Amino acid sequence: MTLLCLRDVCTAPWGTSLLRGINFDLGAGKILGLVGPNGAGKTSLLNTLVGDVPLQAGSLLLAGRPLANWPRRELAQTLAYLPQLSLLNFPYTVEEVILLGRSPHDTGAACDRAILEEVLRLTDTLELRGRLYTQLSGGEKQRVQLARIFSQIWQESLVGKMLLLDEPTAALDIQHQQSIALAIRQLAARGCAIVLVIHDFNAVSALADQVIALKNGRQMAYGKPGEVFTEKMFQELFDADVVVAKHPSRDQTLIIPR
Repeated sequence: MTLLCLRDVCTAPWGTSLLRGINFDLGAGKILGLVGPNGAGKTSLLNTLVGDVPLQAGSLLLAGRPLANWPRRELAQTLAYLPQLSLLNFPYTVEEVILLGRSPHDTGAACDRAILEEVLRLTDTLELRGRLYTQLSGGEKQRVQLARIFSQIWQESLVGKMLLLDEPTAALDIQHQQSIALAIRQLAARGCAIVLVIHDFNAVSALADQVIALKNGRQMAYGKPGEVFTEKMFQELFDADVVVAKHPSRDQTLIIPR
């Protein structure tokens, strides 16, 4: 099932082109990684996928429908977005913040509380549930925000649901980087389509089924991580000298600074 389809997408919301000629398909249960240097257009592409940046040209179909034709509430029930920075300065408890993700739904308090318990466990935030969000560390806040967007699309089957994650492991320690990576895999295994930006190329290589490399708003490469991650690509896009090798214990590409 193809959930997301982009053809020759271009955006220029302020007159200057942000994105030009973006083409890809994303199926249910698949993970797409976006890579590129700072300012390459990764966050702009996520903002386009969520409908915050209008198209100048091309087409963007979500489940076969133009994104502009989706009612906002129905879109919020289908797609959840974690931006790089989530500003929340009200003294809500962790539980209250996570339950904000259920706002687009009319599933009832009992169902929402059951979902709350599941996402608390998935993000290792059970012990934080009664604390004030404003008193948490940066990494704790990140896990709570992840729990909130997981709750937004949560149901038994996630086929037809989508997550957009902009640096989801930022501020996390290595234990929680690994646990959140596992959570992302589990959601994909249940049918959720996921688009993510992570600057750790080895994490992208381990998680993503497909990768798009961007530079100056243009799509420079698209394919499996082993196809996109080449020494030539890192030199041309990042001016970085790396060794691309096989992981010693897993079937994935490993990127090592030379």
